[in-house]
Amino acid sequence: MSRVTRSRRAEIQREASRIRAQCQRDGHPQERIVTSLRTALPELTALEAWRLALGWSRPQAVREVAAVYRADGLLPPGLTPAALCRYEHGQEAPGDEYRLMISRAYGARPDQLGLATRCLWCSTCASPQPLHYRQHQSEETTTSRRGPMTTASGLPAIRESVQWAVLEAPGDSPTLVALAEAAVEHYALNYSKHPPAVLLEEVRATRNLLSKAVAGADPGETEGLRRQVGWLSALLGNLAYHLDDRAGARTHLTLAGAMGESTHEPALSAWASGALAMVATARRDWDHAQNHARYGLQHAPEGLRRAQLLGWALLPTLAATQQVSEADDVISESDEIMRSAVELPGRFGYDRAEHRLHVAEAHLTLERFDRAADVAHESIAAAPAETPAWVAATLVLALAEARDTPEEAANRALGVLDLIPPQRLRATARTRLARLGRLLDTSTIDSATQLAERLSTLPAPIRADGTAA
Repeated sequence: MSRVTRSRRAEIQREASRIRAQCQRDGHPQERIVTSLRTALPELTALEAWRLALGWSRPQAVREVAAVYRADGLLPPGLTPAALCRYEHGQEAPGDEYRLMISRAYGARPDQLGLATRCLWCSTCASPQPLHYRQHQSEETTTSRRGPMTTASGLPAIRESVQWAVLEAPGDSPTLVALAEAAVEHYALNYSKHPPAVLLEEVRATRNLLSKAVAGADPGETEGLRRQVGWLSALLGNLAYHLDDRAGARTHLTLAGAMGESTHEPALSAWASGALAMVATARRDWDHAQNHARYGLQHAPEGLRRAQLLGWALLPTLAATQQVSEADDVISESDEIMRSAVELPGRFGYDRAEHRLHVAEAHLTLERFDRAADVAHESIAAAPAETPAWVAATLVLALAEARDTPEEAANRALGVLDLIPPQRLRATARTRLARLGRLLDTSTIDSATQLAERLSTLPAPIRADGTAA
């Protein structure tokens, strides 16, 4: 394929995104999308058209090919986006092994990609795909090849153990309470390792099992179980919020706070109040946000819990309402606590990465862009790569850069979209991406145009029929 100008390349990207989105809405299979792309854009080779039909950038395609190698227990080769570009434009031809691995990553036969092979996959045996065919579209496969994290099958196993415990030890027995506590701990510690919609179903099922046990026990002997039902309700509230169901989040979190009070669990009452402040802040309901935050601070134990309520719940609303001196006081106090506090993992915990994220976002709200960028860098450095915490900090950094370095900001966001599947993008990340898209709306740079196209085709976390995307 001959070289095209930068502007024409941007036109091709835009048109390819539009065609792909239309074909997906019409329910066309992958091969039909590729045909539509090549008919409308004759400059495209089969290999490039197939990648664009998948909605992948070249860096993402390279990562998918490397993942196929890792799935086979092999060390990924040194394939680069530049080399893939040369393959797509016919300037170089990949070797037979690369042809096979690229085909597996793309979920296509080599001949469909214009990659004829010699014997590795001849026409005689081309009908059934080898192992891992179309694996890139499986959420379980994507999860399993990203290293040692809790598997999807581990979630129902937890619920099944709780079910057995309810059958074996009904009521508020020590065994059932201990197992309920262990289940809550598991869900909280592994909160970020599963798509929110998947985890919500399992947490809900476990809460239902415990609710039935509570209903069948002596009312005076159920405090331990009711406390764990409260913590599960808090998880459901946070999961609903990350699925952009704010009304559902308020419902679950209000119940969690009430159960924290009735079971004398101040940490639960404080955490639920902080989460309610977060939901109110998202609605721009500043009065309720501050009331929830201050109520949570009244219940929060000293130390890390207080820093959490200050940074997570109170600081955002102070910054949003331009209470600058009060916001600075909160930053100073919570920073001082975090210098000596012992970090806690999991959804109910708090750590340096999350704290610096909230401080960075407060500076961003107050339009202290340089300070926001500096603190966002600290949050990124403290967060494990490709986790929700890393995504959040990266997008806050992009927002801080958007005014002065829009190209860098857009590239950061594109990097997030390349790495994180849509079903793992929380509503908070989507909100930051949308905000960045609006900031870059008038920019004519290629990366901003590409970001706008990617955001326009990003599926919603929950479809119109109520099912998870």
